[in-house]
Amino acid sequence: MTIDTAVILAAGEGTRLRPLTTHRPKPMLPAGDIPILEHVLNSLVEAGISEIHLVVGYQRARVQNHFGSTYRNRPITYHIQHTQLGSGHALLQADETIETDFLVLNGDQIVTEEMIETVSSSHTATDTATLGVVESEKASQYGAVELNDNRITEFIEQPADDEYRLLNAGVYVFGPSIFAALERTFQEQGRLSLPETIRDLTTDESAVRGVVTESPWQDATYPWDLLSVMQTLFDQDRIGDETTEQSPGVFSDQTATIHEDATLRPPVIVSADTVVGPQAVLGPGVAVGENTTIGAGAVLTNVLVDSDTRVGQNATLIDTVLGQGVHLGPGVIIAGGPADIRIDTKVHEDCDLGGVIADRATVGGGVTVASGSLVGSAATIQSNAHIDGNIPNEAEVLR
Repeated sequence: MTIDTAVILAAGEGTRLRPLTTHRPKPMLPAGDIPILEHVLNSLVEAGISEIHLVVGYQRARVQNHFGSTYRNRPITYHIQHTQLGSGHALLQADETIETDFLVLNGDQIVTEEMIETVSSSHTATDTATLGVVESEKASQYGAVELNDNRITEFIEQPADDEYRLLNAGVYVFGPSIFAALERTFQEQGRLSLPETIRDLTTDESAVRGVVTESPWQDATYPWDLLSVMQTLFDQDRIGDETTEQSPGVFSDQTATIHEDATLRPPVIVSADTVVGPQAVLGPGVAVGENTTIGAGAVLTNVLVDSDTRVGQNATLIDTVLGQGVHLGPGVIIAGGPADIRIDTKVHEDCDLGGVIADRATVGGGVTVASGSLVGSAATIQSNAHIDGNIPNEAEVLR
């Protein structure tokens, strides 16, 4: 079936990605050189979608200001979820504007146009819903499904064990009748995730199709996942569309200034209006956002740097994520993972993360950052301090 309309769910906060989501929604976090959501939109356009609906909520101005009313000549209609009551409730916000079968995608997952096309073309007029499914050892961390003759027979959201291998990829096709089903579930429960309604449809013996695809799929659930997403996009050659490949695997914008004595080791991308100083070493695995300065002699390996950030001279950063407007003084050291990291009440072991420095944080010269540390938004770390663990937003750490 040909599908022309898509709804993207982009209203959530992404609490497990704090402190990076303090001032922006998860879909607007960087995936290489552009936000995650922009990759989703690019895949939709390449798959032939002509009408885009975006459900926004938390920090919605960040989405609307970035994309405006059109994207690559496709009109965008915005729907506001004023209170975050689940993904199914988010989809309900688009109810009165959708009259034909349509795609639904999560705005915080990297999917390919091939997956979108496969799911769309597999959907038939007799299907109540069609889901994209991928095989993954991480199925127990998300939503797992069981299939029988291409039909979803069971839907298990965040199962307790690792016996499941088929993962709900968050790419759906529905008919307009899904809205009535969502409304029924919401009235019964008061909150509503989309998988809950799909599970109800499978128990009602509705025609819910599962389509197993081998297309790459990537999700960012925790801060360190952003580095994995970046690497996946490098591997797929999906980074650097607006830049020039200066040498194999090395991309830079024409407005970037890269000193002739700097070294760029692929894969690397340097975005617009960025300056890279002499003897700086970038890569492998480095994406630098717009209007950023990398000081002389700085060494970055497996690092994601967002826009408007300053990295001081002779800094050493490994396995690191830097937010927007971060200022690192000279000689800062973030030595890399692995590390055990606490997110809310859970400790995640052996994570490949040196550290996260969130938006507008300032880290003075000579600071050392223990592996796995998370520095909150607008925090201030005085020169020569040592930090270890989670630093709250707007906190000040003295030497």
